[in-house]
Amino acid sequence: MKTFAKLLLGLVVFIFSICTLDTSKTEAATTFKDISTNHPAFDEIAFLAQGKITSGDENGYFKPRQNVTRAEFAAMVGRALNLDGTKKKTKFKDVGSGNFASGYIQSAVDKKIISGYSDGSFKPNGLVTRGEMAIMISRAFGYEFNNTTSGAAKAITSRGIDTTQADGTFAAERQAVREETAIFIARAIDYTMRLNNPSVSFSSERYVTSSTLNVRKGPSTNYNVVKVLKYKEKVTLGYQVGNWVLIKADDNTIGFVSTDYLSTSNPTSSGDNPGDTSGGKSLASQVLVIDPGHGGTDPGKVGFGLKEKDIVLNTSLLLKKLLIQTPLNVKYTRETDVTLDLVKDRVPYALSVKGNTFVSIHANGGGGTGSETYYWGKVSKAATNPYVSDSKMLAEFIQKRLVVALDTRDRGIKHGDFHVIRENQMPAVLVELAFMDTKADSEKLNSPVYRQKAAEAIYLGILDYYKAKGFDVAPYYDVV
Repeated sequence: MKTFAKLLLGLVVFIFSICTLDTSKTEAATTFKDISTNHPAFDEIAFLAQGKITSGDENGYFKPRQNVTRAEFAAMVGRALNLDGTKKKTKFKDVGSGNFASGYIQSAVDKKIISGYSDGSFKPNGLVTRGEMAIMISRAFGYEFNNTTSGAAKAITSRGIDTTQADGTFAAERQAVREETAIFIARAIDYTMRLNNPSVSFSSERYVTSSTLNVRKGPSTNYNVVKVLKYKEKVTLGYQVGNWVLIKADDNTIGFVSTDYLSTSNPTSSGDNPGDTSGGKSLASQVLVIDPGHGGTDPGKVGFGLKEKDIVLNTSLLLKKLLIQTPLNVKYTRETDVTLDLVKDRVPYALSVKGNTFVSIHANGGGGTGSETYYWGKVSKAATNPYVSDSKMLAEFIQKRLVVALDTRDRGIKHGDFHVIRENQMPAVLVELAFMDTKADSEKLNSPVYRQKAAEAIYLGILDYYKAKGFDVAPYYDVV
């Protein structure tokens, strides 16, 4: 038992001591049925999968030896650079706005990463070659290559992103396969995966301009956080990937941060909070109350084998994982499956903890479809919630985020005569995620992916509200 305890302690220490871009196989493990940890490109594929840059098919296979179309590769590069992937009209006669990659293709055109052919086509269904990959990667990551295939091949091999083939050539005309595209993109992003003792130089200094800034393993919010920087901390820059940059902190932590929160000059202000420079208020002063509806002996609405109390509690706990990364003082009326009295336990608790904002989470019933958010919309002399305008504002922000995230019918914001919002003494809303007893809605409520999306939408809606109220929330959008 002592030996086991020592091993366990050692493992914990090891995990928390990781402060580089090294992608562990445990953290980045994929669910691809045909990619084991022994696969030569496992690390690269897993890294891109974590960043949602690549994915498998509907059956869970990656198909590493399958060829890749030009449109597919353009989409992968676009995701790596966080380009706008919204479907749109393109400059190419053979890429319509309905093409899955049209947004990434046109965005890459705008960034001069893609140029297409002289006849005005892009040939989206053509199979990408190794030479074409090398050119697009060189343009995307700013490598000098004299605008030639041979120059791009040299840029790729000299950086240890790939090597020459068995015949001693780069095999530029050979059609690429999926494992090669993963290798090219992952190694271009993460220098530690490159061949031949990879290294990178860090030089230009920058300063953090937000109250906190997450350093991540990759260039998007899909990647794990390895460190949190504080206001005015100094970092040195490596290389840029889209609007993210590889940095080194004073303690030698290496990772990616958004360039939006870095400045060439040391920020100055009268206080330690970056919000002071812009007049913003700190979220640390706010108490947010999250109220998962029903619970215990009260199941709420029921449909297709699901209980409302379970769905909203799980969503609320997913929301907790996001809110805990902000300075907000967050309180929960329940975090387990317990019975709460509607009158005695919910609003009185919110008042007892001196709440500033109240969000009650529910799921609907009655055979309809879609999402809606309620607020108390009457102003009267009676002892009811006087915060009508702020409640309405909070409802609008959450509702807007929710219908986009869940892709549900927008039922809008509504005045609701519900106890928890009527009898409160703070801005308060009641969110109805979707309908328990409608098949399409119920399938989304039963999906862990959609419940996560719902949690993220509510989180972002809360931030939008606080932003509108003049609080410093910019760094916390980076959480999702």
